[in-house]
Amino acid sequence: MKLNGKVAVVTGGARGLGRAYALRLAQLGADIVVVDIDLDAAREFGETLSAASVMDEVKAIGRRSMGIAADLTDRAQVDAMVQTAIAEFGRIDLLVNNAGGALTPAERSAASEIPEADTRFLMDLNYMSAVFCCQAVAPVMKRQEAGVIVNTSAQSGITTYKGGKLSGYGASKAAVTTYTRYLAAELGPFGIRANCISPGVMMTARIAAKAVERGVGTADEMAAIPLRRFGVAEDCANVLEFLATDLSQYVTGQVISVCGGAVLTPY
Repeated sequence: MKLNGKVAVVTGGARGLGRAYALRLAQLGADIVVVDIDLDAAREFGETLSAASVMDEVKAIGRRSMGIAADLTDRAQVDAMVQTAIAEFGRIDLLVNNAGGALTPAERSAASEIPEADTRFLMDLNYMSAVFCCQAVAPVMKRQEAGVIVNTSAQSGITTYKGGKLSGYGASKAAVTTYTRYLAAELGPFGIRANCISPGVMMTARIAAKAVERGVGTADEMAAIPLRRFGVAEDCANVLEFLATDLSQYVTGQVISVCGGAVLTPY
């Protein structure tokens, strides 16, 4: 129970990686605030839950939980979400910024062609949402003189993706990566750590459903990974456990690539 008595906010927590994060943190003793634009998001891609919702799954583990539906690209909704969490639990010890994704068409994602609308959408979805959440919890953690922030980069945010695709997504995640380093430099003196997880291809229900359409998860792609497999949610949850607990008490401003060796260059 490394996080007993702690409160964690997990964005994009209603399915996929976010759900895995919420359940792992609950197993470590944390109470969980699940934030998602759709708290029933698991149903969209047929992800099977062990209870009616992720919040109920957390409660079955023996921890307290609440769900908050919010559009994190809207600062007002982010501020309201944090205020609601504080009113319910009195503190926030851990923020996991997992919400986001490469949700624009891959066929028009090359750097020389991506439409302005796609670029702005991806920056709002991946970068501004993380900024808003970090800025909303920072005063809370400063008052506590402690806290952990874990942001989400991506393989395409620390290296170029195959064929130059996903340029807008990669740029938005690269922005998150750099922002996290600045955040770590600023908040370290207050006892707050900030790091990034950078997932490779993770076979969540959503990725599996979209794999053929987006050209992700091919046999050739797997053959290029040194560990010769795609990731699963637990692979990222294992790294989150390290970053969320005192196992990483002297680690801040870092990016950990969870990719099976797909990215082997220093960053």
